[in-house]
Parts: sequence; C-alpha cells; structure tokens
Amino acid sequence: MQNILLLFMLLLLSCGRGNSQPVGTGHVARFTHLVKVEMIGYDGDIMEPFLSRDGNILLFNNLNSAPENTNLHWATKIKDATFQYRGEVSGVNTADLEGVPTMDNSGNLYFVSNRNYETTLSTLYQANFSNGTATNVQLIGGVSRLQPGWVNFDIETSADGQTLYFVDAQFGLTGNPKTADIVIATKNGSGFQRSSNSSEIMQNVNTDALEYAACISANQLELYFTRVEVAFTAASFPGLFISTRPNIKEPFGVAYKIPTIKGFVEAMTIAPDQKTFYFHKKESNRFVLYMVRRK
Repeated sequence: MQNILLLFMLLLLSCGRGNSQPVGTGHVARFTHLVKVEMIGYDGDIMEPFLSRDGNILLFNNLNSAPENTNLHWATKIKDATFQYRGEVSGVNTADLEGVPTMDNSGNLYFVSNRNYETTLSTLYQANFSNGTATNVQLIGGVSRLQPGWVNFDIETSADGQTLYFVDAQFGLTGNPKTADIVIATKNGSGFQRSSNSSEIMQNVNTDALEYAACISANQLELYFTRVEVAFTAASFPGLFISTRPNIKEPFGVAYKIPTIKGFVEAMTIAPDQKTFYFHKKESNRFVLYMVRRK
C-alpha cells in the first residue's frame, strides 16, 4: 500500500495535466509580467511553493521522485523575484515524503506526508513553524475518509487558519488516480471537520477531471487551482485556473483557465498584495519557480 500511495502522490504532484472544460477569458487577461525567480544558494528542484502571509518566507518541497527524499525547505525574500535559500525545515522531515506546505497567519504549518498511511489511512499533518523549525508535529484529525484507496493531499489553509482546502482522491491498484476533487474542512477544536456544504461550494470547480493544488485569497473569494485530464496524453499539460465568488457563503463560480501562463505549470501561491503569484514550472526536466502579476 505504501508504494502505491507514493506512486499516486507522485503522479498527482508532478505529472502532466490538461483541461476538461471550455476555457473562458473573463478573468485571465490581467495576468502578465512573467518572471523566473532566482533562489540564491539552491540549485535543486522547487515544487509546491507557498509564500507566507506576510510575504517574507517561501516554503516548498524538492523533487518528489526517486532517488530524492522529498522534504520541506524554506527561503527568505530579498525582493519579489529573488529569495535566499535557508535549508530544510528542521523537526519535520523523515525518510518518507513530506511536501506541499502551507501556513496561516499564526504560524501554523500544514503539510502532506505518507509516513503513517498504512496504519492511519491519513496523510495531512500540522505543526508550529518559527524561523525554519517545526515543532509539535501531529496528524490532522477529522478530514480523512479512513478508507483504503482514498488519499488526501495538496493542502491549503485560509489566512485565519479556520478553513482547509485539500484534495480527496481515489486510486486503483495500478497507481493511477480515478478521481481528485477539492474539499473544504473547517476548524473544530484542535482538529478539523469536513464542511457539510463542501460539494455545493465546489460544484463549479470539481469536474470529471482531476482538480488539485488549491490556493485561496486572503478574503477567500478567489480560488486558484490546477486541473488535468484523467486520461494522460503527451499533450495534457497542467492548467492553472481561477474561480471567484461574491461572498464566502456562496459557491465558487465557473472556473477559467489562465492562458497567459503556459507550459508545464502547477501550484499557485499568492502574495500579500493579492496581485503577485508564484508557481512551479517544468523546464528542461527540472522544476523552477516563476512569478506573475495581475494587472
């Protein structure tokens, strides 16, 4: 089961993906000024970036395929397109996969790990983060289906830490995903519980394709995510999408692809100005960090 889980997570975190719905243009003309980001002191792969709510710390994971051990890393901002690498996040990494970091305003760190899936059927964890160190690492209760074959990944937290956006995925014995949808959970004591209206809120986001890598704006009215066809082809690159809503009680609207961000791209994260975004892009068989601005 652990080998199948790892294969499944690798497929969803790094494989080429496409779009299953008509592409609209209502939101996308505003995204311009694409710039490759410099990471001083680091020459490895950069995947699943997350920029802290104050904009000063970048969290990410390295390549998520063998022979590398996928771990959480961190860097500090020098300027918008330049970061200083600080090393691995201490206190959290293991010989298993740790990836897809996110953090709220209070320094609560959330991430994905398959370290105990065989015994817990769970993959989402939380910890306290400060100056490159994670403490009090613990499993997030109340979100897993607790059913073999179902996996949660690509976690995102709201800025206030009261809401989680993550992926519910089912896969077969071949290791290929059959479904992947974005699900919402809300804070419940020390853990979280799935929102009863999650399906309704995400009715215009989730499709028969695979949706993953959610990024939520500070006011939770803008959702950015990645979508891919279930049937993989050489032309099925990932697509970055945006969906908006008028208030947090309403469902997100029809999602639109951002055509100005081209190539093998995934996993947006938003800066405090709500106009600057980062994401990873595959170039020459390596994953690098890019920045784009919204006019």
